[in-house]
Amino acid sequence: MKATAIANTNIALIKYWGKRDETLFLPMNSSLSITLDSFFTVTTVEFSKSFYKDIFFLNELQATDKESNKAFNFLNKVREFAGTNLHARISSENRVPTAAGFASSASGFAALAAAATRALGLQLSEKELSMIARQGSGSACRSIYGGFVEWQKGIRTDGKDSFAKQILNEKAWDISVLSVLLAAEQKKVSSTEGMKRTVETSPFYTGWLNTVEKDLEEAKEAINSRDFEKLGIIVEANTMKMHATMLGAKPPILYWQRGTIDVIQHIHKLRSAGIYVYFTIDAGPNVKVLCLPEDEKIVYESLLSLKDVQDVIICHPGSGIKYFE
Repeated sequence: MKATAIANTNIALIKYWGKRDETLFLPMNSSLSITLDSFFTVTTVEFSKSFYKDIFFLNELQATDKESNKAFNFLNKVREFAGTNLHARISSENRVPTAAGFASSASGFAALAAAATRALGLQLSEKELSMIARQGSGSACRSIYGGFVEWQKGIRTDGKDSFAKQILNEKAWDISVLSVLLAAEQKKVSSTEGMKRTVETSPFYTGWLNTVEKDLEEAKEAINSRDFEKLGIIVEANTMKMHATMLGAKPPILYWQRGTIDVIQHIHKLRSAGIYVYFTIDAGPNVKVLCLPEDEKIVYESLLSLKDVQDVIICHPGSGIKYFE
């Protein structure tokens, strides 16, 4: 009873920020992402009657207690769903800068959900798989699909109407996403902690909820009409609003570093020069820069020239879950 799955990570264009249910990972608002082709996680899960406990290897090393507990707690949900009590061995290779704002948990739990359910012989639809992956990491539900993906928040308390769906596949619209690496160390405030603090203490959070659904609808319109400029404007404004809610938290949360500001100002200069280029930032210091493929080279080279930029990784729309038999 063994299976291997690969999942690409994703970046949110319209952000998910805040949970209405911490246990089921139910979001306060719907969100929209693009799955990337350059960052991914490959995970193998094996269940056996001969295993007397769960074990988790991450990047060929035994995972920390914190990492293991998160994985094993998620496996418990999969086991409950499948009606089994078998222990498992997990081996995962993570090709994402972990906890540095590149959504490593999205690809990690999407791959774990896919491999674990396949190893147990479950034949799930993508919708069903997204609902399971969501319970490991909210953004993982979006990595089940390729291309542009919407995560519907749902309204039910049991989470059965909170799942992801693809709105445009990865081959339908090629845009460039340049991932700008400014810091590889783990962030001091996790996304989970940051969300919880913001929801509970920020006076700006209500304003976020009052506008984010409109952002989502306008972003979907821009994607369906392939209007890159419109999409970029909405995406950039949405990310600034999300980070503004964090600044209002008690105590305030600031993921940005000096290099983050430098990249933002550089994007403004490029746009003033007539290049259609926009940015988005998740819960971390690193910046993701959106541009058209024809402008990719000039944007890439100019970003590399900035003092605090360690690396720039070029990405394009990536595929959904894949399995290796």
